Amino acid sequence: MTIATPINLTLLSLVGVLLYWHFRPKQPTTLPRAPAPIVFRTYTPKTLIEFNGENDRPVFLAVRGRVFDVSPGRHFYGPGGPYENFAGRDASRGLAHQSFDEDMLTKDLSAPLDTLEDLDADPLENLQSWEERFNEKYLVVGKLVAEGDPEAPAS
Repeated sequence: MTIATPINLTLLSLVGVLLYWHFRPKQPTTLPRAPAPIVFRTYTPKTLIEFNGENDRPVFLAVRGRVFDVSPGRHFYGPGGPYENFAGRDASRGLAHQSFDEDMLTKDLSAPLDTLEDLDADPLENLQSWEERFNEKYLVVGKLVAEGDPEAPAS
């Protein structure tokens, strides 16, 4: 009796195909493209406004002169989010007052930065709490200065 029967050859071929299929070379794994690195920059209200999350741009907001990249929280701070008014803006006064209304924002982007001098202890405590939360969750990507400040980027 011989081993080379049609059924044995078929089974051997099937085992060979299954082994090849299991151990065949795989397609090389490709990693998703990393986002472009963010460099620490100086922003003015006019240059910060561009970073409001529209057209797949990053979402930045400023708190007490520090600019945070809140893009990981795009569903909160980006277009359509509950805090979208703060995207690309100085959110300090609104966060201090726990108000997410647009009237908490400085309308004139050429005006001096809000010094928050008129805030009393409770709003300042609220603002401190928000600032700590942003420090824990988001990267600081720059600082906010007023238009005309010596550190302001050239237009």
